[in-house]
Amino acid sequence: MKKLIACCGLDCEKCDAYKATLNNDNKLREKTAKLWSKLNNAVITPEMINCTGCRTEGAKTFFCSSLCQVRKCVKSKNFETCADCTDLKTCKTVAQIHKNNQDALKNLK
Repeated sequence: MKKLIACCGLDCEKCDAYKATLNNDNKLREKTAKLWSKLNNAVITPEMINCTGCRTEGAKTFFCSSLCQVRKCVKSKNFETCADCTDLKTCKTVAQIHKNNQDALKNLK
């Protein structure tokens, strides 16, 4: 499995935080911070938009590093991704991600 597939199956290479970090693109950081602030009803600044991928060494957004329940679960079970879990098909923790992005589930298979 590609290292840039997140614990939940999302493709980090498609994430604007990853793209902004990789290309040191401050305009994309600003755009992403504005959108994520609106979507999450939270203050997210461009300085918070730094991530090198869920399963790689390096920077993570605050959500990915501290709040993501899927990542916490995978790490607590010493798995690489949700694909390693026998409960994947019935898991409520990752279900909403897979409902909103069916490619994420395909990436885990």
